[in-house]
Amino acid sequence: MEKQKRFTGLSNAERSEIAILLKRNCSQREIAEALRRSPNTINYEIRVNSVLGVYDPLKAKQKSRVSRRSRRYQWQKIEQHPKLRAFIIEKLEKDDWSPDAISGHLKHEQTALPYVCTPQIYAWLYSSRGQPYCQYLLSRQYKPKPRGDKKTERVMIPNRVGIEERPAIVASRTRAGDWEGDTVVSGKRTHSKAALAVVSERQTKLLGARLIPNLKPQSFAQATTTMLAGKLSHTLSLDNGIENKQHEDISAATGADVFFCDPYSSYQKGGVENGNKMVRRYVPKGCDVSRFSQAQIDAFISKINNKPRRCLGYKSALQLAVEKGII
Repeated sequence: MEKQKRFTGLSNAERSEIAILLKRNCSQREIAEALRRSPNTINYEIRVNSVLGVYDPLKAKQKSRVSRRSRRYQWQKIEQHPKLRAFIIEKLEKDDWSPDAISGHLKHEQTALPYVCTPQIYAWLYSSRGQPYCQYLLSRQYKPKPRGDKKTERVMIPNRVGIEERPAIVASRTRAGDWEGDTVVSGKRTHSKAALAVVSERQTKLLGARLIPNLKPQSFAQATTTMLAGKLSHTLSLDNGIENKQHEDISAATGADVFFCDPYSSYQKGGVENGNKMVRRYVPKGCDVSRFSQAQIDAFISKINNKPRRCLGYKSALQLAVEKGII
């Protein structure tokens, strides 16, 4: 028989990912699948730890901490009700009842005593107030069973390399072939999962975009690999979205070393963020991205790449990319 997995609370990284995916119009079931969590866990997290209908990972963490702290001391209800305390002691000592039997009796029988659940009774027994009565437990345990080795924390992006390890030459923009990646998503009200995978070369501002049906890692990896194929690619800088999980596939296919920005630090890949704004002129925010064809997207990108730009000495991104040997 397969051993049942013990529930573990959501980590800070998982709460940040929930907030990102909610902004990208992902359903709770899709978020659960991406995080390998139960849909009920995601539903409870969003429903209970949202503030004024908005899910913020930092506020959600604080609400969860306060709730957990209050649950930790719920066993004090036993000390605050002498009759309840006396009843529990009597059933443990004289009738050899288990904590589960006591809790079940309080719940299902008409009694004037307040209800306490089984974990609360055990928590009271394992506290300094209840220690003398642990001897009446069948197990005669005076403290909780050890849970074994601490489980390894789930890694959201395997083998992630932070932007602090990226070569300094990338920040200076003195070398061609350093790219940034991001996504442009459909509006929430459209209920569409379609998006654009976007890449931008840091020195020449050369832009690329491809339609993807959803934000699954495989879709983003395939689109990015296609856009960088045949182009000079030293590095690729990405954010911490779950769609970037298969970054090693991109690196293997293109030869580019992939680095990840710090959380909530979009300015660290400002080139592609600015490129997204240009794309939004043709693909307005809030629209359904799937209503455009790849041919239309290519036409939009061609206009952007062929436009003279002051930051490039009034050359176009495409012209400069050819001069630098990127394409």
